Amino acid sequence: MQLPERLSRRGLLRLAALGAAGAAWPVEEAVAGPRAVASGAVSCVLAPELTEGPYYLPNERIRRDITEGKPGTPLRLSLTVVSASSCKPIAGAAVDIWHADAGGVYSGVAGNTGTFLRGIQKSDRSGLAVFDTIYPGWYQGRAVHVHVKVHLGGNVVHTGQLFFPDALSDRVYRAAPYKARGNPDTPDAADAIYRNGGSRSLLHPVRSGRGYTGAMVMGVHPG
Repeated sequence: MQLPERLSRRGLLRLAALGAAGAAWPVEEAVAGPRAVASGAVSCVLAPELTEGPYYLPNERIRRDITEGKPGTPLRLSLTVVSASSCKPIAGAAVDIWHADAGGVYSGVAGNTGTFLRGIQKSDRSGLAVFDTIYPGWYQGRAVHVHVKVHLGGNVVHTGQLFFPDALSDRVYRAAPYKARGNPDTPDAADAIYRNGGSRSLLHPVRSGRGYTGAMVMGVHPG
């Protein structure tokens, strides 16, 4: 999601630092709150709607750790759901993510068994859902990405994809188990889905221990 245009550079840096730490940053404070929205000073931007792709499976398990022992560079995703119209955090949203393993394989499809790298978390009162996973692998014709859906009240209110900077992916893929496949054949700019709005869902993960932490705010219409 894009941040409000009038958010200051200092505020942006503070927000990024809080997100990188996996903190449930106060949405209203970070973007000046609903009063600022009403006055027109800021606006919460809808997360871009992007295709769910062919590998979505419904009714996944509710869990924070979705690795199931899959090897890879640790990645913590802190995803915050807010109302696009009021900037208020949305509690109780079911955030659903899925992505490929280090070899570019999805679980549960095309003869691949298991439920690895799939899961759901309910957002807390700050709108935050946290997942512990690994840095996703790549497959032919696609940039590196994570799929996401947000369900609220039994309805899907957002379907999107989260992307990663090419330079970071190249760095991660120098190490095992990724290095056996080399770097992706499709950078972000050459990915048709990324070009259709993915730049607004570009994560900027920061180093955290042996892995990385990335944060994204997703503005949705609750319905």
